Amino acid sequence: MQTRTLGRTGPAVSALGLGAMGMSGEAYGATDRAESIATVHAALEAGVTLIDTGDFYAMGHNELLLAEALRGRDRDSYQLSVKFGQLRGPGMVLGGQDNRPAAIKNFLAYSLTRLGTDHIDVYRPARLDPAVPIEETVGAIKEMIDAGYVRHIGLSEVDAATIRRAHAVHPIADLQIEYSLLSRAVEADVLPTLQELGIGMTAYGVLGRGLISGHWSPGLVSGPGDMRAHSPRFSSGNVEHNLALVEALRRVAAAKGCTVAQLAIAWVAAQGTGIVPLVGARTRGRLAEALPAIELDLTADDLAQIEEAVPAGSARGDRYPAAHMSSLGVGN
Repeated sequence: MQTRTLGRTGPAVSALGLGAMGMSGEAYGATDRAESIATVHAALEAGVTLIDTGDFYAMGHNELLLAEALRGRDRDSYQLSVKFGQLRGPGMVLGGQDNRPAAIKNFLAYSLTRLGTDHIDVYRPARLDPAVPIEETVGAIKEMIDAGYVRHIGLSEVDAATIRRAHAVHPIADLQIEYSLLSRAVEADVLPTLQELGIGMTAYGVLGRGLISGHWSPGLVSGPGDMRAHSPRFSSGNVEHNLALVEALRRVAAAKGCTVAQLAIAWVAAQGTGIVPLVGARTRGRLAEALPAIELDLTADDLAQIEEAVPAGSARGDRYPAAHMSSLGVGN
């Protein structure tokens, strides 16, 4: 497994990370606990060291799942990236974001306990809290670094101006944000800012939540626990258009001798040496397909063919429902 460093000051991590959210039935329907744990083990054995979660994923279930999967492993052999601050009520009703310093320390204490660890490698607010200056949020995490509970500070889904303000308080290791062939808004201002300041990126949604995995077809949504049932890009009319883009990409992949998913992941990794794609594999089979992507060498001609197949801005539909778009630092 290749490694990449998250920014100038961040940790060295595997060039491919594992996003654990879907393992707790958080967004994509029912899951198999035993298979999820086996997938984490398979990832570690393949050299994947970066594992991403959130304290609000299934109300802490995801952290407890990871604690079980990681039990007995050398703590220095993997890195935990944890998001915090998203509030929820019974029935998983969203309640905004809380990035107050006192709340951060409270969230951190719970995460350390659930994960069964004495530190978090990269700790980040899940979204910007409009009621709390980012300087206060970063300052509170810095206190936790000084106390030994956190190693590095990350951000998630914020704009370039916020990144600059945060970085002025304490070096930011990486920004976690959606980036894929279908979601390229970061290329305008955010990606150049990260490169200028020496900040890494952990890119989620690299397969468009399965839409550009090469395995999706209309009507495949598994049920009410699957967020794609409410996603504009998966809605009737939009999904057919988007899948036509996937078919164009499939022809490029076939000529390259790889799968659509591998090509889509490799494209994200090729956009910068500080970018680490996160794959939300929930099964060993999907993980096994994703792993070779990081070894795929894309030539200038390959990149040109990919751009022709899926031009920037060609996706139809927002990446989140309208009610969620306002909390994002950048759009599609």
